[in-house]
Amino acid sequence: MLRRLTFGLSPHLLDSPLVFVDLETTGANPAFDRIIEVGIVKVSAGRIEYEWSTLVDPGESIPPMIQGFTGITNDMVRGAPSFADIADEVFSRIEGSLFIAHNARFDYGFLKNEFKRLERAFQPRVLCTVKLSRALYPGHHRHSLDALIARHKLACDARHRALGDARVLWDFVQLAQAEKPPEAIRAALKKAMKSPSLPSGLEVTAVDAVPEGPGVYLFYGENELPLYIGKGVNMRSRVQSHFAADHSAGRAMRIAQEVKRIEWIETAGELGALLLEARLIKERSPIHNRRLRKNVEVCAFRLKEVGEFTQDRALELVPLAGAAPEELGELYGQFKSKREANNTLRELAAEHGLCLKRLGIEQGKGPCFNHQIKRCKGFCTGRESAERHDLRLKTALAVLKLRAWPFPGRIAIRERDEAGGRCEWHLFEHWCHLGTAKSEAELHEAAQARHDAAFDLDTYRILRRELDKRAGSADILKLERHV
Repeated sequence: MLRRLTFGLSPHLLDSPLVFVDLETTGANPAFDRIIEVGIVKVSAGRIEYEWSTLVDPGESIPPMIQGFTGITNDMVRGAPSFADIADEVFSRIEGSLFIAHNARFDYGFLKNEFKRLERAFQPRVLCTVKLSRALYPGHHRHSLDALIARHKLACDARHRALGDARVLWDFVQLAQAEKPPEAIRAALKKAMKSPSLPSGLEVTAVDAVPEGPGVYLFYGENELPLYIGKGVNMRSRVQSHFAADHSAGRAMRIAQEVKRIEWIETAGELGALLLEARLIKERSPIHNRRLRKNVEVCAFRLKEVGEFTQDRALELVPLAGAAPEELGELYGQFKSKREANNTLRELAAEHGLCLKRLGIEQGKGPCFNHQIKRCKGFCTGRESAERHDLRLKTALAVLKLRAWPFPGRIAIRERDEAGGRCEWHLFEHWCHLGTAKSEAELHEAAQARHDAAFDLDTYRILRRELDKRAGSADILKLERHV
């Protein structure tokens, strides 16, 4: 069994035994895809001890895109050893050294799964050069291997081949060691190698595999019902925060104790993550989510014309869940319950001298309570007309008014993830989310289709903030003109 490494956080990184590892694979998912090439550069006492690489027969066809990307063809791996054939050698070459890779969760995850298939443990201490680069060069936004090669003028004689990329990592570490003072190296290593304290039922690879991009993650326990659903612009960082050591009590601790499995859905950006999170929480009702549940009790006030009500009432409380989207501009407030609505109305009545009977809060004969404490201007005693009272009421309610749909029809908001290469169009009409398209063809089809989406308060709030943030943006497409 591979022993746990005891690499210290010393600035003298080059004095420790290191293995720079790179893999080429048939795809990006370590649970299903397989390794087709392994490259290892072993460094001892600051010098290369050896370089080693081999092609690997994955036992399946290499996708054409991967063949074009790496230059490794099916013919090249035919007759090469399987991973089971080289497992002992790979294990012995890595054992006792610090495992260094770029986007290390990828390479570590693939090797972890390959050894797991052979019922062998694989637990080296890992250093990710992406994290190291971010810690040492925080002024730069891009830390891909191509970005490092270009920024630091590193040479690579075989890009997208395992040994060539592993050599570049060694060159980068040497350069960083030469450029940065010891205290900076020490701080960067501490930051790059810090790992969360994980629940006993969750493997390290479960968190390592979570992408660093935007999306929604789902925590599961012993069954198929999610414990918790969350979202993040950087999902992995957000997931790690759930298992921080300072979560010693309450809901966070209960989640950490129960989670056994993590799933995720990537999105093109924060808007897509917000919309997906709100929808999934309502559909699946995870037990540890308090917000974004079904808002069937959410209600709003509707102001009636003078004389339209019997008993001289000026307002009625209507459920927002059943409100016609095109009538939202005539409603006031977003209340979780009738009690919250009436409490808000009492506060407005006291502040603006409104009559509790005209508001429908009190009934019976005689003046209202506000009149008795001299906070009502006398509608209930005949001293003030309904018209005059309701004009003041309308002014008081203005701060609660829901926004009318500001477009003549449907719109799409385009969202792009430059790093992940994703682009999505979120389709809306009358504050309702009609769907998300992954391509222009999908968007055109969805825009022409009939939709019966119901109003959802959370979607309204999300979209209202987004429209305020993107005012005037070219990413808001009015579909009558563009589709």
